[in-house]
Amino acid sequence: MAKQLSFDLPAMTALGRGDFFVSPANALAVAMISANSWPGNKLVLSGPAGSGKTHLAHVWAAETGGRIVQAADLKHEDVPALAQSPVAVEDIPMIAGDIDQQKTLFHLHNLVLAEGHALLMTGRLAPKYWELPLADLQSRVEGAHHVALDPPDDALLCAVLAKLFVDRQLNPGPDVIAYLVKHMDRRFETAADVVAQLDQVALAEKREITRTLAVRVLNNEIDTAVSGD
Repeated sequence: MAKQLSFDLPAMTALGRGDFFVSPANALAVAMISANSWPGNKLVLSGPAGSGKTHLAHVWAAETGGRIVQAADLKHEDVPALAQSPVAVEDIPMIAGDIDQQKTLFHLHNLVLAEGHALLMTGRLAPKYWELPLADLQSRVEGAHHVALDPPDDALLCAVLAKLFVDRQLNPGPDVIAYLVKHMDRRFETAADVVAQLDQVALAEKREITRTLAVRVLNNEIDTAVSGD
């Protein structure tokens, strides 16, 4: 079969509230994000990659007028301006090796709360595992109310897969998602990888995304097809 060159184009991810599927696996996190106030005016949201942390942070920011910043991108000179509104700081464990970034975040933490605004913090694991060397910062994040996004149940995994396909403007066969939910590893990262592979192979082979193609992807039978060897 003739092959077509494929390009790894970024998917356009929808991040509105209506694009977030609520199931028992994430209902508590959604409820906390939707709450008008949090204990101490701060919240830690944890969950594995692809579980919806960034999506919920965007929902929260849109509804509160808040701003979102990656912990690794924080700059000391930006703290006063950031502290004038609610703030979501994402991927805080990523700065565990950077004491200067931790000091900047500690300053932001204190100033946001002093100004009476809410602070949302995210990371893959529960905050007690963030192991931030700046003890004052570690104690502050551990003192925040914490809610976790649980591993996906069937309904959530179906919704995640459907959203990943939509984000890539793909229309899989009617039995593809059901097959994937039954046979793939139940991880959000796996879902993203599988959809990306299906997109790549379907484009390279100029074919529809079918159950047969899904079987090949899950069984790692795609190397020859994709590489053209």
